Amino acid sequence: MLRTPVKMVAAALAAGAVLTACGGQVKLGAAALMSTDRISASTLSAQVANLNKNYQKYKGQIQLQYDVSQMPQQVLSWLIRFQVGDQMAARNGITVTPGQQQAEQQKLEQQASQSTTTGTAESLNELAVANGLPPDLIPDLARYQVIQNTLINRLDGGTIPTTSSGQQAIGKQLSMYQCRAAKALDIRNSPQWGQLDYAGISVIALPSTLSATAGPSPSPSPSSSVQLTPNC
Repeated sequence: MLRTPVKMVAAALAAGAVLTACGGQVKLGAAALMSTDRISASTLSAQVANLNKNYQKYKGQIQLQYDVSQMPQQVLSWLIRFQVGDQMAARNGITVTPGQQQAEQQKLEQQASQSTTTGTAESLNELAVANGLPPDLIPDLARYQVIQNTLINRLDGGTIPTTSSGQQAIGKQLSMYQCRAAKALDIRNSPQWGQLDYAGISVIALPSTLSATAGPSPSPSPSSSVQLTPNC
């Protein structure tokens, strides 16, 4: 269902061109640059440390949806998503009040406590860590969700479509808003972390540069669902 925050959290918190060539080189000390802001390498490093610290705390209770080695890419993906969310808000005249953000976070916490992906009730902190989000960024997730919900309300007139085709149509429209916001930001991240997949606003590994004779088989081609340029 489109409005279920924990569904987004558990799946994502499901969940430009190749970024090394898009818009020039990334400045030293930046994990990602955008037309309106930057994500510093120090910010990324601090948030990865926060995620790892909480992973050590909860690792006996959660199942990660990614490899531990992918923590930097997971964290950078969330930091970029939140920047895209803010751009969506700016482009569409959306203002998120502290009260709205707090109410959404409480909703997330309540729904997380009802989830049982590991067979027992989970806290929002645990669910965040399992999906690559440092717990101290949960308020940013709540803000991001308010922005998405506001746009969905505009698209469906406040009534969730009852058919899967109707829900998919709303989802495609929301994805277009997201794509246009990401395109407007002219996102360039350090090739150290990979490249941006616009389909999910996530940082993925760069294609292998090894020659065909370096291994028994060539590197697999990117999935057809991966979008290395904004499709909008």
